[in-house]
This record gives sequence, C-alpha cells and structure tokens, in this order.
Amino acid sequence: MASFLDDGDLLFSGRNLFMKLRSDALNKGYARAPARAMLRAVGFTDADFRKPMIAVANTWTEVMPCNIHLRRIAEKIKAGIRAGGGVPVECNTISVSDGISMGTEGMKCSLISRDLVADSVELFVRGHLFDGVVGISGCDKTIPGMAMALARLNLPGLVVYGGSIAPGRFQGKDVTIQDVFEGVGACSSGKITEAQLTELEKKACPGAGACGGQFTANTMSTAMELIGISPMGVNSIPAMDPDKDKAAFEAGKLAVELVFKNRTPRQIMTKQAFENAIAGVVATGGSTNGVLHLLALAREAGVKLSIEDFDVVSRRTPIWADMKPWGRFTAPDMHRAGGIRLVAKRLLDAKLLHANALTVTGKTIGAEARTAKETRGQKVVRPVNQPVKPTGGLVILKGSLSPEGCVLKVAGQTALRVSGPARVFDSEEQAFAAVKGRRIKKGDVVVIRYEGPRGGPGMREMLAVTAALVGEGLGDSVALLTDGRFSGATHGFMAGHVAPEAAVGGPIAAVRNGDLITFDVKNRKLNLEISKAELKARLKRWKAPKPKYTSGVIGRYAKMVGSASQGAAL
Repeated sequence: MASFLDDGDLLFSGRNLFMKLRSDALNKGYARAPARAMLRAVGFTDADFRKPMIAVANTWTEVMPCNIHLRRIAEKIKAGIRAGGGVPVECNTISVSDGISMGTEGMKCSLISRDLVADSVELFVRGHLFDGVVGISGCDKTIPGMAMALARLNLPGLVVYGGSIAPGRFQGKDVTIQDVFEGVGACSSGKITEAQLTELEKKACPGAGACGGQFTANTMSTAMELIGISPMGVNSIPAMDPDKDKAAFEAGKLAVELVFKNRTPRQIMTKQAFENAIAGVVATGGSTNGVLHLLALAREAGVKLSIEDFDVVSRRTPIWADMKPWGRFTAPDMHRAGGIRLVAKRLLDAKLLHANALTVTGKTIGAEARTAKETRGQKVVRPVNQPVKPTGGLVILKGSLSPEGCVLKVAGQTALRVSGPARVFDSEEQAFAAVKGRRIKKGDVVVIRYEGPRGGPGMREMLAVTAALVGEGLGDSVALLTDGRFSGATHGFMAGHVAPEAAVGGPIAAVRNGDLITFDVKNRKLNLEISKAELKARLKRWKAPKPKYTSGVIGRYAKMVGSASQGAAL
C-alpha cells in the first residue's frame, strides 16, 4: 500500500521546537506534575511528553460484524501514529446495530447513537486536550458520528472506515443481509421454506465487516472519501483484506503529519466538498440516509447545505455504479473494479467534480481521481458515456404532503408517476403485521407515520416492512411513504423523511385510509389529493399523541431533535 504523503515528504521524527501543541497545556510545566504522574501510570515516558497526543476514537463492539474487527484496525493505526512521531491514546464509544435492532423498539436508538458518538468523542478529546483525532467507524451511524465530532472539534484528524464484509454464497449466488430480510417476506408468502430461510441466514454474513451492498455504511464511506476527510482508497478496502492493515498504518502516520501541518477538517469540509460527496452518493445509487447525515454534518461544519442541494446535484449526475440493493454488485466488487477513486474519475471526466477541493492527504480530489486504476473488463462502474441512468439515484419531492421535502430513492426505478389509495398505519409494527398477513394489495400506497425523529422517537428504518413487500413480490406494485427512514438496503418505490412529521402536526398526520396519494417524480411533487380546505380542517381537529418516552436519553432526544429536512440534528 503506497504512502498517502507526497513524494519527497518526510514524516517528522520529532517535534518542531518552535511549534506549540494543544497538549502542552496538559503536560508542560511544573504545575502539571500531577497530570504527568497519572499519564506515566498508563505508560507515558519523558519522550512522549514532547510528542503530539493523538486520540484514536474507536467504535468496536462485540454485537455485530461491522465493528468486531476494529480493535485490529486500531492497533495498526496506533502503530502508524508511533512511527510518525506521535503518541496514540485510544478510547471507545458505542455503536447500535441497525441490522440486529431492525423492526424492534431497539431501532429507535440507532439514529440517536449518531449524535451520542459525536458527543462522546468531542468530550473525550476536549477533556484531554488532544492534538489530533483518528475516528474509526463501522456500522452506519458511526461514520457520520465520527465526522460530526471532527467538524465540531476542528482539530487535525481523519475518519477510517473498517470496511465491508465479504458476500455470502447461497444457491450459487452472492448474498447479503438484504437477501435475508427479503427472505422473510418470501417465507411468509410461501415462496421459500423456513428451512431454506435458515440456510440463507447461516450463509449471508460470513465474517467481519459492514453490510456489503451500497447500503448506508458504504454510502457514507463513499461520502467520506469524496468529501476528503477519509484518505482516498482506504475506506473501500474490504474489512479482511490484508491491505486494510497497511492502509490503517499509513492513516496513523498521516494523522501526525496533519498536526504538524495544521490541516483541519473545516479546511476540507467546504460547500464544494459536500457537493462532491453528494455526487458520489447519487452516482452509486446510495442510501437515502446520505441526505440526513450530510445535512447534519454540514450543520456541524458551518456549511450552508439544504435538502434542495441534493436534488440539484442528482439532476446533473448520472448513476454509473451497478450496486446492490437494486443492482448486481457488492462493495468488495467495487474495490476490485477500482474503488471509489474510479467513481471520482468518472465524475472528473464528466466535469461533475469540484476538482480543486482539498483532501486530508493534502492532495486535491482531482489529483486523487486522476490516479484511478480501472481493472480491465470490470462491470461494476460503467463507462462515462454509458451510465446506468442519466440522472442520480435520489430525488427530493415536495408538495401538499411534504412541504419541507422528502427523499425518494429512484435507483433501479423507471416509474415517473404513481398514484394509489392510502393504507395508513400509525407504527411500523402495524404495517409489518399487515404485510405479513398479506393485507397489502397491488396499487396500495402504504403510509407509516409517527415514526419521525420526534414521534418515533428516533426515526426508525423500515427495512423489515420494505424487504417483506419485496419478498412477497410487491416491490414494483406498492408504494410506501413514511416520516421515518429507510435502510440503505431498501429498494422499490419508497419515500422517506416526509417532513414535517406527523408528531408535530405535519400533513401526513391528516391522511386517511382510501385517500389518493400521488408521486410525481418529474415535477418533484408528493401530493395528498384532497382540497386545501379539507386538509386544513383535518389538521385543525388533529391532536398530538402523548410522547412515547418522557425521560432518559430517548426522551431528551425527542424534545430537542429538529426536522428530518435539516438532518434530524439536535
């Protein structure tokens, strides 16, 4: 694995004597003897007090494959920091598994964990006056959580993603966790047996790494490379590829170099960088969660980014990558084809990349893209003049049902207009029971409400419902909308993040069974086909439901969280 540093660059073997470090206030001078005494107890030496202190913020847990290997990654990063002339200090924060908690009350904790990750890393780093930060992420919310912490702190630092899981093999084809979720619907409708579902369950996740399609984790990994806060080429290396360890070591060395060059996140996270990230998301048919998380990250970075910006970028950006959940290939396939660097090259060649945007390596994103090496004969990323679709994978709809906007994933979809009668459910559980009971019919528009940031609270993902619909063979004939979220593994005609949400009296609260709902993709509209007077009258009679949580972190979140149209930020 090549070094990220420019040819001729030398790592500092020691500290520049004229440079003042942030950690000097922690460990310099006779008055700081008590602090040094405690640091000596954990292994610091006299020499260490002359070096930059680099926080290594880890999200390792034992509950999921996405993060189970991150201790190994952390050790390689720490070795790189030492080799670069710094002192690594590791801490750990939480992660909530979307795949495991999906369809349960536990899923309400997932989005909340994004902000808790950011909070905990910020507090640890501020509390100990570190000079730099490396954030190690795995499952979905840990990636934006780490980037949000870096944006707040604005200290030299970078994000390293643990990498994707290898696909499983079932009945002669590659499978992912998406296939298991859809298998539940297939089993419910009698298309496969419970024994076959169990066999699929045992084969889908063969080891460490995050979910293998262009689901939320790999979508946000893509965004971090395109925004420039992750070194280009590092994130897309699969979790168990030997090159991952080498890349982690180099990332550790780079973290020390960032301190000496005082290269900070807000120098990198510019409006142009965010537009590059959006382009990467829509060009790969990425998750709708990319909208939510990039809006929240931009807020932390002090960048003016709106939900409309996603539609502007998506209109001009083709889909080049043929990726699951709607396409054929997985993230390891993308890596073998040429990685995210190849996607950046497509954007560059199409003049859709802000080529002069700075990255964490000190090189511009354009310079990184020009070094792309495309594997001969690869079919994952189409040629620049032969895209999968001429426009991007996400669109923003507004209208009488979503005045602040909602997000529709159109990757893999051809329909431009869909109308149907509403089937209204006030929770995910109610909707899933209806799907499982085969009470949803072709042409229905399923409405799931009171699952937004405040109403859920926590804005649960709906993969259990959407995958069951696909598994039953209704994916192309049933539309769905919700004030909650969708998993990156969701595909079909599904609109999420409908805002304002039902819990605050948004129009979605007024929908009744049988009301006609129209999706107009061409004109970017989502409308409830009743008169303005009738809508106003219904909302006037509406009463807010009692909060589901009134105390603890979830109750506090419900009181403080903002609209999904602004990233569901606190």
